Amino acid sequence: MLALVGYVLAVVLCYLLGSIPFGYLIGRMGGIDIRQWGSKNVGATNVARVLGFRRGVLVFVLDTLKGAAAVGLLGRGFTGWFALNPSLCLVLSGAAVVLGHTFTCWLQFKGGKGVATALGAWLVLAPIATLIALAVWILLVAVWRYVSLGSIVAAVALPCVLVALNYSRLDAVLPHLVFAILLTVLVIVRHTSNIGRLLKGTESKARPIFYKAIRSPRPRDFQEK
Repeated sequence: MLALVGYVLAVVLCYLLGSIPFGYLIGRMGGIDIRQWGSKNVGATNVARVLGFRRGVLVFVLDTLKGAAAVGLLGRGFTGWFALNPSLCLVLSGAAVVLGHTFTCWLQFKGGKGVATALGAWLVLAPIATLIALAVWILLVAVWRYVSLGSIVAAVALPCVLVALNYSRLDAVLPHLVFAILLTVLVIVRHTSNIGRLLKGTESKARPIFYKAIRSPRPRDFQEK
């Protein structure tokens, strides 16, 4: 019974941590409701397009940190306090923080797409596999400049890399693998509109970093597509 209480508390607190809508809050600090601009998403990519590169990076870092904190601090803390199964508790904590970000209770359950928060969680759960998936994302975005494409392919790559790195002991990483597969499905579903635009050739490309750093667009300069 005590273990069940521990799992429930870990999931609830990690969900609440994940539900903090940093993109929305940064937008409000900039004088706008980010949900009314661009793609109307509260994630870092839309914040960067609308409010500028620096604020987009700030949101990305904050969203990543809450994912890492949920698993690294809350997940590990509850594992010790309630003598829980470490693998299961950490995975549940990671899943909860991603769901909190994606379906935040503070914005009528309409949050971001979960990529940055998942990155933070997975950097704690499986750092080597995550860094490989991150390298895939960086490569794709650098070559084709589609953030959405990089996110989708990196999400698909993660469970594949997990299997490759743990082929001889898949049973030991089964909770991680299940989480990675479900995360891949979630990322694809959350990027459905992006996939449609990619197929039509109308998806927005990320501008070169040096250009963003020199001229960060303001809401009044931004035109919705």
